[in-house]
Amino acid sequence: MSQPSSLEIAQAAQLLPITEIAAAAGIEEDELEPYGRYKAKVSHSVLDRLADVPDGRLVAVTAITPTPAGEGKTTTAVSLAQGLGLLGERPILCLREPSLGPVFGIKGGAAGGGHAQVVPMEDLNLHFTGDLHAITAANNLLAAMLDAHVLQGNALGIDPLTITWRRCLDMNDRSLRQIVTGLGGKVNGIPRETGFDITAASEVMAILAMSRDLADLRARLGAITVGTTYEGEPVTAEQLRAAGSMAVLLKEAIKPNLVQTLEGGAAFVHCGPFANIAHGNSSLIATRTALKLADIVITEGGFASDLGMEKFLDIVARTGRLVPSAIVLVATVRALEHHGDGDLEKGADNLERHLGIARTFGLNAVVAVNAFPGDSTKDLDRVRQLALERGAWAAEINYGFEKGGAGAVTLAETVSEAAAQPSAFEPIYSLDLPIREKIEAIATRVYGADGIELLPAAKKAADRYEKQGLGGLPICMAKTHLSLSHDPKLRNAPTGFTVPVRDIRAYTGAGWLVALCGDMQQMPGLGKQPAAAEIDLGPDGRTVGLF
Repeated sequence: MSQPSSLEIAQAAQLLPITEIAAAAGIEEDELEPYGRYKAKVSHSVLDRLADVPDGRLVAVTAITPTPAGEGKTTTAVSLAQGLGLLGERPILCLREPSLGPVFGIKGGAAGGGHAQVVPMEDLNLHFTGDLHAITAANNLLAAMLDAHVLQGNALGIDPLTITWRRCLDMNDRSLRQIVTGLGGKVNGIPRETGFDITAASEVMAILAMSRDLADLRARLGAITVGTTYEGEPVTAEQLRAAGSMAVLLKEAIKPNLVQTLEGGAAFVHCGPFANIAHGNSSLIATRTALKLADIVITEGGFASDLGMEKFLDIVARTGRLVPSAIVLVATVRALEHHGDGDLEKGADNLERHLGIARTFGLNAVVAVNAFPGDSTKDLDRVRQLALERGAWAAEINYGFEKGGAGAVTLAETVSEAAAQPSAFEPIYSLDLPIREKIEAIATRVYGADGIELLPAAKKAADRYEKQGLGGLPICMAKTHLSLSHDPKLRNAPTGFTVPVRDIRAYTGAGWLVALCGDMQQMPGLGKQPAAAEIDLGPDGRTVGLF
């Protein structure tokens, strides 16, 4: 008899009331705002109450360069938290909220898999508590107020040709990447070229994820730059008087969402997917709250160590004054075979490069060899041995998908030991460096590139931002997740390449600059056979096909 699907396992689970999960985690009754029986928002007052409590240890889960189907990084993070719970630790898991784009696109859900999931899985992967809808509404309110201002007299003197603010939508839709608005005569606005980003890549998502509290959220929203005047002066959301209404739309969304693992452990799921085109990490406020409540916090950044982990360490940890204790690097047999064209030994070059990235940040890396159904014991053992030979602090095979926390106990013991070592964490670049040098540091020290090429638009943008006093901001790179380089065709551990940067966007509210590498788009498209084609309602009204 075959193992049930991840959806069937989640639907059969006996969930605990979220009030019990909260109480076990140390969250008081008046700090909890239930959204039904099995999910809730958590008040920021937890941070005030526990201000003097020392932070727990912080472990960041990342991966080697994935195959298009993903390597089970979330499954590993969930099973690790479950395993730590079985050891008697007090863990809390911090994950990113799924986006409807990937859920209905190629990737499917983002709640983990098998017996290592966060639940309620269907709620989590679909509308959840409405955070992404609130972000979409706030983003598009600013766009509407901006266009209305230009049409209704343009008192601020905004040059329409300089408007950079785009609308967003939480769905993969390539036809919206480049559009023209305002057609149909003056009553419908002034025609101009613009486009949509996916909601997860919007600056409003980034602001929500990086805000420390409501006051910080309100200030960051006001600092958004939407374009410039005819004289070249930046125009902000505050000047358009849009920031207050945006904050009202987001005042519930900023509160972290509390759910549970299949084994009844606490998990915050809040903000931050898409580490290839956004910063790709859970919210700062969720992480800070978890660190006050738990002995050890497991957080997961999107995609591989060159993307989500780099951004977590260079942007989130620096901004939030977080000190990570260790790294868990997920590797799989199929990923090494993918990068080595069927040869595990050759594919281990990619693993070695990612271990080197962790060392560049001064952190110990434990390799978690995530076992998939069908993997042979011989291959799993060989990947573990290759990890040790290529510089891992330790390496363990993880059977979390099949066995839940019990399959991750050995990994959990090793990670707990690694996290107890002194941290030598340090970001890889100084904020004082010029914009070009910061981008170059990421490309050379993390990706292994020979250097970068700033294309004309990017060079012009870098010069402009330096003159505007934005040169001290960190860099959020937007590049493919399928390669350490900018080119998805360059697998394994490429060398001898130069990273082209075609443009740079200023996220003045979030507090960083986005460097667009190669042909990376901030609005994905659906594939020929999207996951949406398999999702449906069964005869009993339950969801089928969601994975």
